This record gives sequence, C-alpha cells and structure tokens, in this order.
Amino acid sequence: MYRSATKWASVCLALAIFAGNSAAQNPAPDFPKDTELNGPHVLTEKKVRLSNDGNNVVRSGPGDTFAIVGVYSKGSEFLVIAKRDEWYNVRLSDTNTGWIHSSLCEEFDDMSDLEFRPNPRLFSRVGCFALTAYAGGYAFDRKSNSLVFGGRVGYYLFEFIEVEGSAGFTHVVRPAEIVESLFGLTLEEEEFYMLYYAMNLTWKILPGRQLVPFATGGAGSSIMQGETETSLNYGIGADFFVKKSTAVRFEFRNYLFDSGVSETRRDNLNFEFSVGVTYLL
Repeated sequence: MYRSATKWASVCLALAIFAGNSAAQNPAPDFPKDTELNGPHVLTEKKVRLSNDGNNVVRSGPGDTFAIVGVYSKGSEFLVIAKRDEWYNVRLSDTNTGWIHSSLCEEFDDMSDLEFRPNPRLFSRVGCFALTAYAGGYAFDRKSNSLVFGGRVGYYLFEFIEVEGSAGFTHVVRPAEIVESLFGLTLEEEEFYMLYYAMNLTWKILPGRQLVPFATGGAGSSIMQGETETSLNYGIGADFFVKKSTAVRFEFRNYLFDSGVSETRRDNLNFEFSVGVTYLL
C-alpha cells in the first residue's frame, strides 16, 4: 500500500511539472486588469474643463443676454450635450443644464459633431408678413390684352397656409364687336379703367423650400364704369426664393364675374398673368 501511494505521488508530481512547462511556453493573454470582456460598450463622454481664473458664469442660453444659472471655479468639469457657435450646452446636474462660452473652458475631445447646423434649404416662415409688388398682362373676357399693376400683402398662418389681400389696376380696351340688343345689332367698342381687389387663401405645396409651388382661391370685387361686381378667383403659381427673405413670384389667376346691365349682362372669364417680387418681414 505504501508503494502504491508513492507511485501515485510520483505520477502527480510529473504531471504538475509538465503543466508548468506548457504554461511557460504558451502564456495566457495579458488583459488589462480593468477590462471587462463581457461588459457593455460605452461611448466616450465629451467634456469641457473650466480654464479661466476666477468665477466662470454659466447662463441659461447661448448668449450674454441670457440669465445666469450658476458661477463655477476654475477646474470644474462638465459633460457636453450640444454646441452652438461659440457656446457649449453642458449638464450641471441630473436635472439642470446651462451654456458656457468657449473662452472660459478647454475641450477634452473634438466637439465638431455636436455643432447645430440647420438645413439651409428649409426655412420656417410661420408668422411672417409677405409684401409683393407685381406687373403683368390682363385679358378682360379673354378678348383684350392690357398691362396690369398691383400689390399683395400676405401672412403665413402655418407653413402651408397663407392669408392674402391683393389689389390690381388695369386699363381695359376691348376691340369693336357686334353686340345684339333690343334695338338690333350694333358694333361696339369699350375702353375703361378697372380696379379690383380680393382676399385669398393660398396653399403652399412644398413649404419652406427654395422653390414653393402654390394654389390660391378667394373672392373680391371689380370696379369699372361706375359699377362694382362681385368676383371669384382661383389660380396657381410659384415662389422662387433667391434669398431667405426675397422671392420672385410667378402667378396665373382667373377672375370670374358678370358685367353689363339688364339683358346685356354676360359672364366674364378674365385671365391675369403676373411676375412680382416678394419680400418677407
């Protein structure tokens, strides 16, 4: 029995020596002590550190006119949420944030990906007034061609809805034509000045962009030869913004109203094509 125990002890000692030699020849990978192999992958937090001596002012917004929300000493560190121009939006606590000017701090990392960059092709025009001056051609009852001048004042209720008032002026010259009346056939020619105005709702089909097609419709009146006629109008057009607040406007409208007296009253289709300049306030 003693020989058997001695034999097994010799075998275990030999195996231990062999294992030690194998470990020395093939050492295990040397992982850093603070590395967790199965832990979650966390993005590096971007921070800034206050570098200005004395008291550093933190404000409620990105500008010197915003209220002060805190004063911090040199060396204080903050997690950066966003960046706008020369201001950093930082987290002050779990519930509070503030803005620090870049001259008061230094960056730990590149913050360029946090910069707020609005889409230059997309603008909000809600609440803007639109002033338009235009000129073009007017066809009274589709038979006369005359110049027209006018203006429009609009207000953007929503991105896609504009309320608009307009007024136009033209000199109508109708060529001689045969007109049937109670006294037979006569050859008549008309020449008169006409002032017309309307209130419209305009639907912007692609609001906020550089090229904005639209459809419009409304009602108003036409004043000519001492008479006032109620009119309806509808049309289509487009605003092409050459600048953020300046646009070239192309528009086609059809004005519908009756004219004449008693048996000679007739329906009119009056076409207006205009080109104008719109300025947003």
